[in-house]
Amino acid sequence: MSESPQIKYKRVLLKLSGESLAGDIAFGITASQLEYFASEVKKIHDLGVQVAIVIGGGNIFRGLSSHKVNIDRVDADRMGMLATVINALALRSVFEQNQIPACVLSAVNIGSFVEPYSNDRAVEHLKEGRVIILAGGTGNPYFTTDTAGVLRAIEIKADVLLKGTRVDGVYNADPEKVEDAIKFDNLSYMEIVRRGLKVMDTTAITLAMENQLPIIVFNFNMPGNLNKIVFGEPVGTKVQG
Repeated sequence: MSESPQIKYKRVLLKLSGESLAGDIAFGITASQLEYFASEVKKIHDLGVQVAIVIGGGNIFRGLSSHKVNIDRVDADRMGMLATVINALALRSVFEQNQIPACVLSAVNIGSFVEPYSNDRAVEHLKEGRVIILAGGTGNPYFTTDTAGVLRAIEIKADVLLKGTRVDGVYNADPEKVEDAIKFDNLSYMEIVRRGLKVMDTTAITLAMENQLPIIVFNFNMPGNLNKIVFGEPVGTKVQG
């Protein structure tokens, strides 16, 4: 009798864009995307994998910024942080409806809305079997949610950061625009910087490199990919070393 496959990544941080919640609409949140997120996360949560999620807010804030409103950068970043809290609350609600224990921790003090972020409390929630949704970015302007994702992954000692996108990895050009774009199976942190690849911003990549945090960039819209990754199957592009 063949042995059951072993879980490779037991604590993961899943980084998703806010736009992924909008689905086919320009901005906002679609019910079908929320349900899809829940179904994919439930597959690995039911295996005992500890899951942290950092989600962006572009589905809410960029809907406003597209109207060319002149907003100060610091205020704009604060609005983006609040947008991530809205997305996090939506995810928590749908997760709990799908029998996935979940909580929201925010780097921005929202008072009675959500729990303030604490590294120790985040790890405690994970050990108690809850999915933690980390909102508010880093809590500071001028930092992206990619940087927040790397920072939180390091703080909670995640085995890997999983960046979900619309394409199946990192390419030398935009595969949605360039037909013969070449996909990379593996990349080093420095290769990303040298080639100017649009994986994450330089701050996030540098922080990951300094702390040797592996990153896997993959197509989150492909059902089952998340499950394959936690078992160590070669999905997407792995960044390390």
